[in-house]
Amino acid sequence: MSISSIEKRYITVGSRELEGILRVPGNVIGLVVFAHGAGSSRLSSRNNFVAERLGEKGIATLLFDLLTEEEALDRTNVFDIPLLSERMIEAIKWARTEPELTSLPVGLFGSSTGAAAALVAAARAPEDVDVVVSRGGRPDLAGEELPKVQAPTLLIVGGRDGVVIKLNESAANSLRCEMRMEIVPGATHLFEEPGTLDQVVDLAVDWFETHLRAASKEQ
Repeated sequence: MSISSIEKRYITVGSRELEGILRVPGNVIGLVVFAHGAGSSRLSSRNNFVAERLGEKGIATLLFDLLTEEEALDRTNVFDIPLLSERMIEAIKWARTEPELTSLPVGLFGSSTGAAAALVAAARAPEDVDVVVSRGGRPDLAGEELPKVQAPTLLIVGGRDGVVIKLNESAANSLRCEMRMEIVPGATHLFEEPGTLDQVVDLAVDWFETHLRAASKEQ
């Protein structure tokens, strides 16, 4: 199977059988697990777009619902960062049981509140997370876990997302890992403006590819 041939499977993750979409390209170099924001799901059009582009670079992706349908009805769960981070760690452990994924370096891609969940997961399971990317995220919600993050972290923010820029700058000051913050000119929070999501993808692909390959060599 070549990189251009990507196997797409619908799966369930963990004891709660959380629904997910797994894409595995040929000559795979790593796995990226997605953490969507409040009100979104494995069906997020933006995250699926990013996943498809990562697949073209030989990076497997897992998009899954962090909550069951019943849990999602309780809005407090949607913003329960410790709970969501536990689900991220559970998803990584699930991936380790899949033969084609078991030895791959792992990255996390978080959007909105999902970025905080990804960073908390990286802080609490440093041996399992090799790289993190945040898209329009709220890394500030990771709070006291931020200095514990060891994985290289890229923060991507829209240039017209003023409040979130400030929150990312604050979070960046608390990170002690390798870190970069990129502002996409003209973009609002959801990167809906023409060409802005493509810029997000280019930045994310480059960061993931660089650090997943580096982690693979260290294994």
